[in-house]
Amino acid sequence: MKIGIDISQVAFEHTGVSRYVQRLVTSILTKGAGHHYILFGASLRRRHMLKAFAASLEKKYANVSSVIIPVPPILLDIVWNRLHIVPIEWIIGNVDVFWSSDWTQPPLILAKGVTTVHDLVVFTYPNDAHPEPHIDIKQGQFRANIVGVHKRRLHWVKKECDRIFCDSIATKNDVMKFLSISEDKLTVVYPGYP
Repeated sequence: MKIGIDISQVAFEHTGVSRYVQRLVTSILTKGAGHHYILFGASLRRRHMLKAFAASLEKKYANVSSVIIPVPPILLDIVWNRLHIVPIEWIIGNVDVFWSSDWTQPPLILAKGVTTVHDLVVFTYPNDAHPEPHIDIKQGQFRANIVGVHKRRLHWVKKECDRIFCDSIATKNDVMKFLSISEDKLTVVYPGYP
């Protein structure tokens, strides 16, 4: 079986999702000798981090290859979450399963889609999660409408993913409540403790 895994979140080091992706991929590779894994990553400024992570795994495991592209996350949000064009198979080749990242859900041609939902706190407490875009000229920062980003991404998760892993029973219940996704597509998988 060919399995594609989006490792783009590894570029955002020192975050919970980054550590989750690193440890998930490393754990899967120690157990999945009968499969071929294609690690996909996209970043413009932090591409070197993705390449280093992928290279360390390619050196250790013969059944791992990678496709790292110089594309910023904001562009993938537009292409995949807004326009929902350019299937992942056009970039990494045919795969049987594609595990998408925390922020982007590409179109899939034949692959079965899988993702992890860590929480839906943006829907539970929307006023605390940047509900409106904000530009801070003095700081030179743009804050996206996080609630809107999640709605777009999760709209496509609902349509594209055959299986959704939830970090807890509470998250599973929130996915059913806020996204109206049936329980038979959801599996609770507690994150491991290092």
